[in-house]
Amino acid sequence: MLVRILTLFTLLTSQVFASVGNPKAPKGGVFKYNLGNQPTTLNVLSSTDAYASTVQGYIIESLATINIDTYKFEPALAKSWEKAKDGKSYTFTLREGVKWHDGKPLTIEDVKFSFDAIMDKENRWKTAHSKAYYENISEAKIIGKYKIQFFIKSPYFKNFDMVAGLSIVPKHIYSDLSKKNKKKLNKTLIGTGPYMLAKLRRGKSLILKRNKNWWGDKVPSNAGLYNFDKILMRFIKDGTIAITRLTKGDVDFLGLSAEEFVKKTTGKKWDKKEVFKVKTKNKSPSGYGFIGWNLRNDLFRTKKTRKALYHLLNRDLMIKKFDFGMNLPATGPTYQQSVYANHKVKPVHYDPKLALKMLKEDGWKPGPDNILRKTFDGIEKRLSFTILEPRQEFVKYLTIYKQDALQAGVEVKIKYVEWTTFIKLLDERKFEAVRLGWSGGSVDWDPKQIWHTDSIASGGSNFIGYSNPEVDKLIDQARLTFNKEKRIELLREVYKIIAEDVPYAFFFNAKYRFYAHTKRMKREKDTYQYGIGTDYWWIEK
Repeated sequence: MLVRILTLFTLLTSQVFASVGNPKAPKGGVFKYNLGNQPTTLNVLSSTDAYASTVQGYIIESLATINIDTYKFEPALAKSWEKAKDGKSYTFTLREGVKWHDGKPLTIEDVKFSFDAIMDKENRWKTAHSKAYYENISEAKIIGKYKIQFFIKSPYFKNFDMVAGLSIVPKHIYSDLSKKNKKKLNKTLIGTGPYMLAKLRRGKSLILKRNKNWWGDKVPSNAGLYNFDKILMRFIKDGTIAITRLTKGDVDFLGLSAEEFVKKTTGKKWDKKEVFKVKTKNKSPSGYGFIGWNLRNDLFRTKKTRKALYHLLNRDLMIKKFDFGMNLPATGPTYQQSVYANHKVKPVHYDPKLALKMLKEDGWKPGPDNILRKTFDGIEKRLSFTILEPRQEFVKYLTIYKQDALQAGVEVKIKYVEWTTFIKLLDERKFEAVRLGWSGGSVDWDPKQIWHTDSIASGGSNFIGYSNPEVDKLIDQARLTFNKEKRIELLREVYKIIAEDVPYAFFFNAKYRFYAHTKRMKREKDTYQYGIGTDYWWIEK
C-alpha cells in the first residue's frame, strides 16, 4: 500500500496540477517487464506482497492519486473533495461515467463497500493488514448518487491520505464470499484502471491490455501517461537470467542490485548501446532487508542474545564484496535518509569476540559439538536455527553469516523457500527466523502496521511478535500529532527504542536506484522526484 502525504486543501478542484510526462509520446507496443515472482494472490483486499501491488496498480484505482513529481494528491475516481470546517469528515464526489472492466458502471456503493470490507469486524475479507490505517474512520455514508462522506472517529495525521488512497473494488464481485469466488479472486482482477488483466500463465507471466474505455484518456493532465497497448509481466526469479533475457529483448526494464549494475551488465550488447544501465537518485523512500527473529521462540527471548547474533553479521564485508560500497548499513526500522530516522543510532558492527562474550553472559555455554546451549524451563536447547530465505540470490549473504556464526558456536541453517510457501509460513507464524525486506512505504512514516502490538494478530505485518508498551504509546501519540516537527521527535524515539530492542538484524539502505532498459524504450528523464516513472515511458517507432 502506498501511504500518502496529508493534503490541507479544502477543495482541490481549483488547484493547478503539475504536468508530468510527454504529451506527444506515441501510443502502442508491448512493454516487457520482469515482475520477478508471481503474486501469491491478486485479490486486492487480502494481498500483501509487492508483486500483487505492482499488478493492481495498473488495474485498480483509488479516489485520488499522487503526482510523481510533487507528491500531492490529484483527482482520480473522485473528481473533487471537501474537508468539513470542523475537520470531522471528508466528502468525495465521484466521477460520472466510469465503468468497470466488465462493463458495469462504477457506483458510490462500490466505494462504500470497499471501505466496509476492510473494516469488517469478522475479517471475512482477510484485511487485517490494512485495518490499522482505517481504524480512525468511523463510517462511510452515502449522501448522494455520486457523493460519499467519511466520518472521523479520532484524529490521525494520515486520515485523509488513507481515504483518498482507498483502493476501490467492484461490490458485485467482491461481496460474494463463496469458496468458489474466493478462489477465483486469487487469479482474476476487475478494475476501472487504464489496463485490464488479459491472461495469466501460472508460474510464467501475465499480460495486461489497454482499457480502451478508460476515463483517464479524456483528462488532459493524463497526456503522456500509460502509452503501451500491452504490458507483459514475466516471473523471472533469477537476476542473472533476467539480465540475459533483457539483452535478448525479452524484457525491456529491470531493477538492478548494485552488484548487477557493476558486474553483470557488461559485454557486447551494452558496449554497442543496445541495452543501457542507469544509476540515479530520487526522493522516494528506500526499503531495507532484515533477518527477523520469531520472538515467540525461546532462542530469541533476550535482547542480549539478539544483539549478539547481530554482531555476527558482517555487513561491511557484504557491502564491499557484493554491493561495491553502494549501500549503507541500516541502523533501524526505516531508511536512515528519512527525517524520521534517529541519527544518534549507530550501525551494529561485526564483532565476533563481543558477540561470544555477550552470549556467555546471557547463559549460553558450549556443548560437546561446540554449539552453544542454554536451558529453558528445564529443557536444554542448542543455539541452532533456520533462516527462511525467499530469494536464491540472497543466499550468498546469509552464507557469510552462517560461516561467521559457526565460529562463535551458533549454528545457522539456510532454507530457500518458494515465495507462495514463504508467505504462507509467515502468515501461520511457522518459522524460527526469516530474511525478508520492507519496501520504502511512505515519505511520512507510520510504524504501526509493522511495530505495534495490535499488528501481531493473524494476518498483521508484525509477524515476529514484537511488543513494547512504550513503543505502542509513542506510535499512538505520533498518529495523533499533526505538527510534523513534533511527530518527528516522537518517531525518532520509536526508531531508537526498536533499534535497541533488536527485533531484526537490519541489512542495508540503498544510496542509489539502479535499473536497465532496452534501446527501444524512450523516456524524458532518468527519474522523477518520487519514482522512476516507467508509466510515462514509450516505445520508439
